[in-house]
Amino acid sequence: MPVPESVKQNITVRLDRRTLRKAKVLAAKRNTSISGLLAEQIEALVGEDDAYEQAQRHALALLEQGLHLGGRIESTRDEWHDR
Repeated sequence: MPVPESVKQNITVRLDRRTLRKAKVLAAKRNTSISGLLAEQIEALVGEDDAYEQAQRHALALLEQGLHLGGRIESTRDEWHDR
């Protein structure tokens, strides 16, 4: 049976003591936990990556489709190259 995506899962992170101490202070200033800080940052990174991939797919689709800029070519290739 598949697990719903909304179910949260714990992870383990190793930090040096100095970073951990500073993270605790930062979390307290933001009225959250270290876990909350990490979850927020990871979710932001994943969201940015998803947005980048979507923009990239859109840009590539536009390139494949091509853009008509309204101009008209009134001379032939042979005329351009004096053939």
